Amino acid sequence: MSSLDANGGAAFLAEIEQQPDALRRLLEHDAEFKRVAREAQARSATLVRMVGHGSSDNAASYGIYAFGLLPRWTALRDSITLTVYYDTGVDFRGSTVLGLSQSGRTPDVVEYVRRARRAGAFTVALTNDVSSELATEAEAVLPLAAGPERAVAATKTYTNTLAALVLLAGHAAGEGARVLEALREVATQLEALLPSLERDVASIARAFAYVGRMFVIGRGLEYATAREVALKLLETCRTAAEPLTATDLAHGPVAALDSLFPVWAIASHDAALPAVVEASARVREAGATIVASGNAAAAIDGADYVLPLPEPPLPVLAPLLSVVPGQLFASALARAKGLDPDAPRGLSKVTLAR
Repeated sequence: MSSLDANGGAAFLAEIEQQPDALRRLLEHDAEFKRVAREAQARSATLVRMVGHGSSDNAASYGIYAFGLLPRWTALRDSITLTVYYDTGVDFRGSTVLGLSQSGRTPDVVEYVRRARRAGAFTVALTNDVSSELATEAEAVLPLAAGPERAVAATKTYTNTLAALVLLAGHAAGEGARVLEALREVATQLEALLPSLERDVASIARAFAYVGRMFVIGRGLEYATAREVALKLLETCRTAAEPLTATDLAHGPVAALDSLFPVWAIASHDAALPAVVEASARVREAGATIVASGNAAAAIDGADYVLPLPEPPLPVLAPLLSVVPGQLFASALARAKGLDPDAPRGLSKVTLAR
């Protein structure tokens, strides 16, 4: 492997480290989240339809659980294609549409929001650019407030999108103040965690410089984390990483495992933990290397590498912490492979900063 210049990957790593401050900036807009939640309630728009691409779509996987667990609203990652390309004329009355786009200028997300608004939805833009086309098309705008993001692979805009979704869900449930304070504590936990976690992950990543493929597994709240960690490995490390639910692993993919096919298991103390523990046992039987991370990482028996995390003040906030080891691993693994995570082949930055 060629050695990477000392400055390679500086933006990616710096933006991982900026996540506590980015989260605090988002929380300054709490009143706006409360106002949007009240408007959705006033319109009885309790079916939440989320659309986005890449990291934004991964965050929507988390939003399903944030809205389902807090206000008990039905939330889904909606099909952009049905509305924009097939023009099915879906009735959007009773729906809150959340357009998730870091740049605010993803064309089909903008068009989906435009059509949904015409069809009766309460439309909300969650974006880093509050003057973007998406923000103009939506009735309400919630700023991600992540600040400038220079690295191609999103980090702080992803965690801020998670925070935005759970804060909105908290206000919809009448628990906005409790979620707000818990998010402030998570920012403090992140700040304390990052230095030691960065060192631990760097030492582990060197052992994976040979890796060309990997499964990343999670369940429930942590499936979004599995999707996002896999995306970071694909973007920055040229590693064919595939996210799976812990249950899906047993339905075919486990047959592909061997000693050269590692698995990253994300384990948190919640109702989905038994499924992750059981899937990890199948991985171990197949002879694959296991990296276990999360606040329940110690529950994964026989893991070759363990990256424990603190318990968040509310279980629903675990993914804001559990994504960070994967982000740091992608940064360190890219360097170990002689790659620059700030310049992934074939990719360019879309996100605008405001």
